[in-house]
Amino acid sequence: MALDNTREKSLSFTSMVIEDTMRNGRGLSDQWADTVVVRPRTTERHITVHKRLVLAFAISILTLIVVTVIAVLLSVKFEECNADSTASASHGNLTKFNQSRDALFNHRGEDSFQPWRQLRLPGSLRPLQYDLHITVFMDNFTFSGEVSIELQCLNSTKYVFLHADRLAVQKAVVYSEGKKTRALKIHRHFRYPANQVFVIAMHRELEPQKNYKVNITFQAHIEDELLGFFRSSYVLYGEKRYLAVTQFSPTHARKAFPCLDEPIYKATFKISIKHESTYLSLSNMPVEASISEEDGWVTDYFSRTPRMSTYYLAWAVCNFTFKETVTDSGITIRLYARPDAIQRGSGDYALHITKRLLGFYEDYFKVKYSLPKLDLLAVPKHPYAAMENWGLSVFVEQKILLDPGVSSISYLMDVTMVIVHEICHQWFGDLVTPVWWEDVWLKEGFAHFFEFLGADFLFPDWHMEKQRFLTDVLHEVMLLDGLASSHPISQEVLKATDIDRVFDWIAYKKGAALIRMLANVMGQPVFQMGLNDYLITHMYGNAGRDDLWNKFSEAMQKEGRDINIKEVMDLWTLQMGYPVVTITKNDSVDNSVTISQEHFIFDIKDSAPSNSSFQWQIPLTISVGNSSHISPESIIWVSNRTESHKIVSVDDGSWLLGNINQTGYFRVNYDLRNWRLLIEQLMRNPEVISVGNRAGLIDDVFNLARAGYLPQNIPLEIVRYLSQEKEFLPWHAASRVLYHLDKLLDRTEEYSIFSEYILKQVASMYHKLGWPTSAVNGSVAQATYQTEELRREVIMLACSFGSKHCHQQAITLISEWISSNKNRIPPNVRDIVYCTGVSLMDEDVWEFMWMKFHSSTAISEKKVLLEALTCSDNTFLLNRLLNLSLSSDLVPDQDVIDVIIHVGRNPHGRHLAWKNFREKWDILNTRYGEALFINSKLINGVTEFLNTEAELNELKDFIQTNGGGAAAAFARAVEIVEANVRWHSLFEEEFFQWLRKSPTS
Repeated sequence: MALDNTREKSLSFTSMVIEDTMRNGRGLSDQWADTVVVRPRTTERHITVHKRLVLAFAISILTLIVVTVIAVLLSVKFEECNADSTASASHGNLTKFNQSRDALFNHRGEDSFQPWRQLRLPGSLRPLQYDLHITVFMDNFTFSGEVSIELQCLNSTKYVFLHADRLAVQKAVVYSEGKKTRALKIHRHFRYPANQVFVIAMHRELEPQKNYKVNITFQAHIEDELLGFFRSSYVLYGEKRYLAVTQFSPTHARKAFPCLDEPIYKATFKISIKHESTYLSLSNMPVEASISEEDGWVTDYFSRTPRMSTYYLAWAVCNFTFKETVTDSGITIRLYARPDAIQRGSGDYALHITKRLLGFYEDYFKVKYSLPKLDLLAVPKHPYAAMENWGLSVFVEQKILLDPGVSSISYLMDVTMVIVHEICHQWFGDLVTPVWWEDVWLKEGFAHFFEFLGADFLFPDWHMEKQRFLTDVLHEVMLLDGLASSHPISQEVLKATDIDRVFDWIAYKKGAALIRMLANVMGQPVFQMGLNDYLITHMYGNAGRDDLWNKFSEAMQKEGRDINIKEVMDLWTLQMGYPVVTITKNDSVDNSVTISQEHFIFDIKDSAPSNSSFQWQIPLTISVGNSSHISPESIIWVSNRTESHKIVSVDDGSWLLGNINQTGYFRVNYDLRNWRLLIEQLMRNPEVISVGNRAGLIDDVFNLARAGYLPQNIPLEIVRYLSQEKEFLPWHAASRVLYHLDKLLDRTEEYSIFSEYILKQVASMYHKLGWPTSAVNGSVAQATYQTEELRREVIMLACSFGSKHCHQQAITLISEWISSNKNRIPPNVRDIVYCTGVSLMDEDVWEFMWMKFHSSTAISEKKVLLEALTCSDNTFLLNRLLNLSLSSDLVPDQDVIDVIIHVGRNPHGRHLAWKNFREKWDILNTRYGEALFINSKLINGVTEFLNTEAELNELKDFIQTNGGGAAAAFARAVEIVEANVRWHSLFEEEFFQWLRKSPTS
């Protein structure tokens, strides 16, 4: 404020001097004339008076100048100190930049509102191309760089804004381009850390329609974390080795070089990397040339990229080896990994399916892959499963490396889905990029949807899109989207912290579910036609959701179907949640049914008044069935809150079934009589109803009861039919909902009544299927996928709910392994056997598993062993594991979160995990807070099964003092725990009352 006050006084003094000056002009001549009349003077005296006035005037001007200069110098010094105080200590070499806003600029237009405070870049400049040279020092984990950015000026501006975070900028120069290139005068440059921007203030304005070049030299650390340009390590033949790799999505390219780090600012990039010759470097494009120097250093020059967003740029420096293959169209595919993993063939499967997938996508989209090569890089440490950098996709090892002799079918599926997802991004994300983060689902929803189509292409017998999509995507995301704390998949993003919020399962899984619903409404050929047009129109550019809707509408019109896709889909993308459609048979003789829709929410009292007005345009497919037959489906577009429709062939003995094969993103409820008829049908002849709808009925009925739409006995009655169920998918759906109930009830006094009831439903199928007798014969992709997965699901339920036979089998298998030191446990059930054995056997078994975890070189095996260690009933061992995972490098960074979550799922460890989470929150938040998903995954995993009033109060108290950094995740956690507590209060007694009276209990 002192500076402002000084300015005000200076201005007042200036106006006073101006007034005096005016008096010495025409205004004062009359006064002097009057004086001459009253008191005559000589000419000399008159001249002397004028000299004194001139002297006084000169002194006033000089004083003004001195005061102004002092004020400016003081403000500069003050602001330099202020700027320096915000800089990190690790960046001591960074120039101490001025952070004053107004005092030093004559250009008042832009400066008056301090544009560096804006949350988005102003758009005055557009990048055309980057030339970036990086020198990597692996001995001290630092790097230096020089970037040259060619910019086109769109609107006159006096400022160049670039994103930069944790970079020590050493020099910045701006050149004008044209017939005569010349360096332009820079007034000053400074950082504004709040928005992670680096500002260059020019002496004169940059002119529209002219090109300029910005050259910046900088240096920074290769951080020991998970974002920007970071380092990782592994042990090979007893030697610790290091590598460095980038992770720029969503806003971390600015940690590696100054850039315009927003998706809309696409440009081309030419990268060169200088490194020691013992390492190799990788980037998005192939190496054009490598120049060796005498001092043992090499510089790799990479080809220029197509136009792309900064967050898809990537590079790595490592001493990995690789295997390669070439597609029929000449694309070179390489998989880089640790030398021992390559030697074992752990990357062969990923390499093989990537080659097939590039062909699949090129054929499906009718758009060729855009780059000459695609590298897959397997790294020991990464914040996410994978990152789809264009031409250089980075995977954490356990999501791409696979050891056929020890990897289960579920592990194979997991690896497959991640690879299918990332390859899809080469089109949806890399080639066509969302305009802004509010529509991140445009790339993540498509990639998640195509996980299932791509897997079906690779393994048609898996039936992924028609079956596993339901349990793994639809049912899972409906749990989240049924909360009052949910949000639309398209949501406003204003600042960097909001970006993290949109990368959640709503964007990924709800996006995929809505795309699947739309694809089924349109029909696959028309859907493909729309996608092809969308990709061709927007390739190498950006697009928003309306661009997609317009292309789909045009494709529909070409087929003579006039549906306004935007009008329909805006209701699904711009509103949170989803509807529950209730179908009620009327007593009238005209075969009519009443169909109503309302916003489904788990806690009905939390449904805000604004949400009660939510309505959707719902493509409801419906069929009529009886004991031996089901009619072809018909479609009804439900757009009103309540509608009446005539349905052919409805009588007292027939039942109605809505949302055929669960292609729609909504739940379906019925009157109680129709539910009874459906349960009777399942008990008599379940195969009349499709496998997808059998799974859907199980998921809907349990969640409708959980939310209070149905009595608690209805879901318990429906699972009685499982003894007749021969297909995997309904068992998988049942396993998921029963698991949630199990965690709600596992600390109650009457838990045994519930577990015994479930065991009775499982027993006949468990004994019928038995245990696998031997390991997979050299191949992890079995022809009997459905049977093997069904067997695994039933064994897991039997062991989880206390089957003595299942427990004894697990103990026997582990005892044989320990005594012979040969692991003959079939890979597909190892996780079940390991966990069961650790929970039932003594401390020596835990120590044996801990030793095997450290000695195993198979990535999939290490993952299963680590999770098994969390199954112990011994709280001392669980505490030891929690402490070791966070305080040592014995557990990889990305696995620490999973350790805490799995301990929390163990009823003997729930309070330990919850206590550990609260005590270590500052450490965890510092380590993982910036990484998308990880914090919300941790918060949800540790709190989702808390279900007492005391635990709810502990959660609220903790948030009160610590929850500012993850507000959305904590709000969701509170709502889930409140729902758990409320379920116990409202429904637990009703639930157990029915179980006590049940004839099968």
